[in-house]
Amino acid sequence: MEVIASAPGKVLITGGYLVLERPNAGVVLSTTARFYAIVRPILDQIPPDSWAWAWADVKVTSPQLAREATYKLSLKNSTLQCTSSREGTNPFVEQAIQYCVAACKVVLVDKDKNDAFDKLLLHGLDITILGSNDFYSYRNQLEEAGMGLTPEALSSLPPFSPITLNTVSALSGSKPEVAKTGLGSSAAMTTCVVASLLHYFGAVNIPFKDGNTNGLSGNGNDCGIDLVHVIAQSAHCIAQGKIGSGFDVSSAVFGSQKYVRFSPHLLSPSKDSSWRPLPEIVSDIIKQKWDHEVTPFSLPPLLSLILGEPGTGGSSTPSMVGSVKNWQKSDPINSQIIWQKLADSNSLLESHLKNLTKLSESHFDSYKSVITTCSSHPYHKWMELISDQIGESIVKLLLETRNTFIQIRQLLREMGNSAGVPIEPESQTQILDLTMETEGVLLAGVPGAGGYDAVFAVILGDANHNHNNNNKLINVWGSRGVLPLLVGEDPNGVCLENGDPRTRAVSSAISSIQIN
Repeated sequence: MEVIASAPGKVLITGGYLVLERPNAGVVLSTTARFYAIVRPILDQIPPDSWAWAWADVKVTSPQLAREATYKLSLKNSTLQCTSSREGTNPFVEQAIQYCVAACKVVLVDKDKNDAFDKLLLHGLDITILGSNDFYSYRNQLEEAGMGLTPEALSSLPPFSPITLNTVSALSGSKPEVAKTGLGSSAAMTTCVVASLLHYFGAVNIPFKDGNTNGLSGNGNDCGIDLVHVIAQSAHCIAQGKIGSGFDVSSAVFGSQKYVRFSPHLLSPSKDSSWRPLPEIVSDIIKQKWDHEVTPFSLPPLLSLILGEPGTGGSSTPSMVGSVKNWQKSDPINSQIIWQKLADSNSLLESHLKNLTKLSESHFDSYKSVITTCSSHPYHKWMELISDQIGESIVKLLLETRNTFIQIRQLLREMGNSAGVPIEPESQTQILDLTMETEGVLLAGVPGAGGYDAVFAVILGDANHNHNNNNKLINVWGSRGVLPLLVGEDPNGVCLENGDPRTRAVSSAISSIQIN
């Protein structure tokens, strides 16, 4: 028996910082970049004396990092004890395993299912974890090989390429161990491990990708996706040592969405809980009335998401968030004014994008004609290219969308300046301004909390086919040292996979989007 589940990375296009506080919403797009967890038994058969065992074996392998960790799992307490070097361990994976096993002890009340669960544990757990190349930075490898910083160079790398660790200097010990692109690798990894284990144990019934998990948003559906969400959120928060907004885990579970965070007190059972059995803690968490809000959302038809890696150094999201919170405390009046303006602008942008989707549904031929025509021209030429009334209303809405996003960028810069953090640093501003002047670009910004990690653009047209437009954007980004990534939007959330992704001829990211 083998179970393979995958979960997507994310791009938060609106709601940075605001999404930390209810009832503010964030719009988050899930991506073609996915993490995969493969779960299979260690033992084909269990010996007759296994009924007396107190521990089960667990092995976690990360081929891209050439790491393997082994554990003993307490069948009584659902806790792991590492039996290998701690160097190869991952706290997110460890918490995911422990919380899944504890959750199954709570929810599998049927005797047959519980007996089957116990037997699966005795067989041991062999877990393999893989991440799409898009989650990691390969700039250094490309440069060392004398290859250009182009999509073609990235696509020449084999799927699930080995990951190079950063060399940490004595002066910059805070640099991450692995260079990443900011797509939410820990959330996607945690979610796919949770989904694969819960499905493997029979606690949930995760659909295959054709089943489309987008929209399964906490409505009590029978596949158990809500349990995946609660356990993934819990394990992720415990592993990172803080209760974040959870938008990254939510998008990994449910796909592209408008998200309002859960109340932090829902995870209070996990605090100061060293003396309580883990199944008891997990039972309390599951019984809570989770109040997150998930509304399915995706970009309007014929609009494409493109991401770029500037290569100007990473940003520390926790420290930036801390600085913004300190600013709110020290200047409550002005911070609240900016906060509210941002919330209003974010809501307006979401409304514009939804209205574009409605126009595409009611007047698709006109909509397609406008997008195709305008995709080869800069924004200030769009209106003069269109002569019919419906087409003009579509262009007007496109320009309103663009102007609203410009306002959002301005407010984020204002907030960053006031808080003393580089939410949209000057180097990024120059790149984004050039990007928004490029033919066919609707908007461009820094995702999530901002900083130096990444830039994104939403362009008119299908990124798979609009090669001419893409080349112009690639040239603009290339002139500023920005590496275009091979990742696009995929609105689907967590799902089962039909086979080992390493056996596919082309990785999911490259097959979903190519930029030539």
